[in-house]
Amino acid sequence: MKHRIKRKRTALVPSKSKLIFIIRIQGKNDMHPKTRSLLYKLGLSRVFSGVFAKANEHILGKLQRVEPYVTYGYPNLKNVRELVHKKGFAKIDKQRVPLTDNNIIEQELGKHGILCMEDIVHEIANVGPHFKEVISFLWPFELEKPGSGLQGKKSLYKEGGDAGNREDDINDLIDAMN
Repeated sequence: MKHRIKRKRTALVPSKSKLIFIIRIQGKNDMHPKTRSLLYKLGLSRVFSGVFAKANEHILGKLQRVEPYVTYGYPNLKNVRELVHKKGFAKIDKQRVPLTDNNIIEQELGKHGILCMEDIVHEIANVGPHFKEVISFLWPFELEKPGSGLQGKKSLYKEGGDAGNREDDINDLIDAMN
């Protein structure tokens, strides 16, 4: 942890996409307590759980600190829709409730003009004005282990490992894990 903080950081370049999908790929062995706390703040308490986030400097700074334990990238509309429909669960009174009925969505998010699953998908994909409310309404996505498996290396994706920024290649990983 100390070495990563001292290491010269690359400039944080916000991408063309405002949406980012983060997947936790490592367990908690050999993890600094501050790193574990950052992962919990991002909503990634379990291995192979995923969350959507806005791609801003604050989030990118957090991701740089937890980079060996997560992989992230910019999902497309198809994958956002599949994740919400297949793996979407609502957080109602700290309970995990499946999104089987639009009435659940309308009761919780109706005051923001979000009435159905497609409204949730639209709000997430376009990072709309009520993005924060929708993300806090959704439970973190519990994904499957990819069929081909991961390499198990903490090295960066660009260097042949699993961790770090995959950019648009995250879509292939989401397809394998969904």
